[in-house]
Amino acid sequence: MKNVGIIGGTGYTGGELARILSRHPDVSIAAMTSRQSAGKKVSSVQANLEGYVDIEFTESISESADLDLVFVATPHGASMDVTPGLLEKGIKVVDLTGDYRFRDAAVYEEWYGHKHKDTENLAHAVYGLPEFYRESISKADLVANPGCYATSVILACAPLVSTGLVEGKIFVDGKSGTSGAGMTPSPRLHHPTCGESVIPYSVGTHRHTPEIEAVIGDISKTESDVLFVPNLVPMVRGIISSCFFNLEEHLSQEELSSVFRKAYAGEPFVRFSEEPSIRAVVGSNHAQVSARADGACAVTFGVIDNLVKGASGQAVQCMNLMLGFKETDGLDFPGLGV
Repeated sequence: MKNVGIIGGTGYTGGELARILSRHPDVSIAAMTSRQSAGKKVSSVQANLEGYVDIEFTESISESADLDLVFVATPHGASMDVTPGLLEKGIKVVDLTGDYRFRDAAVYEEWYGHKHKDTENLAHAVYGLPEFYRESISKADLVANPGCYATSVILACAPLVSTGLVEGKIFVDGKSGTSGAGMTPSPRLHHPTCGESVIPYSVGTHRHTPEIEAVIGDISKTESDVLFVPNLVPMVRGIISSCFFNLEEHLSQEELSSVFRKAYAGEPFVRFSEEPSIRAVVGSNHAQVSARADGACAVTFGVIDNLVKGASGQAVQCMNLMLGFKETDGLDFPGLGV
């Protein structure tokens, strides 16, 4: 049995981590932190964990805590304050913020607006998308969990871009539920504003854009140029990203489908679907990908639960690899369906 901690336990991702880990066969949640809720029982704040997580929040991880791995689910910019100390103690880290997703600190500073304080560990961080970086994750002490939109887009784009047939810019239309914005209320998330609407935001300036471009480029070994348009839609959980391509030559539907079926053959959590559905994956760590050919054009789709495969579930998937567990441990359950 391994002991794990969660820094930032009251947010949506922290709560999802605790929910998933509470049923993991080889893990015990030994610590969860929250400055605002320190001293309170976790289940008094996260009511769905009543009877599953029987510990109290602490303000920070105790110096004497015997932990094998810690998940950091803080706001962006805070992880690099705590991660170096954890690594120095020999504790592995899965960081769910954006602090370690970029190899170039200057890119992080440009898009996140923070001076990077831990460039030494940044150089050793592994990007936590198991479908493409499984071997590196299994050897890593520090894993940077991907962004939610980035996960859906990369899964939908990388196989096709890797063929070398994509010509020019990739256009992405992403739609996400309101939980993707986190727990802090805002005018945009006010129900009368978003309840019966689709709201584009951060067009061309969303922080996941350089992450998508960098990782697709790394996987495909080609330069990637993406115009990303995220949209807020009136649902709580889920993402569907529609990705549009011009191709250097015509592909039949059979040829295009074959690209994706081969890319994800044997993957435990990514499935090719003729009719992708958010409801099919919500509540699970599963992702659906799909593709449609139209001569020298193509559109592909990536569908995930933004809080599970887009955040906490993927983090647990990475933890399993880092600690030598079966990759599907604690995650082998289907989506809700309705």
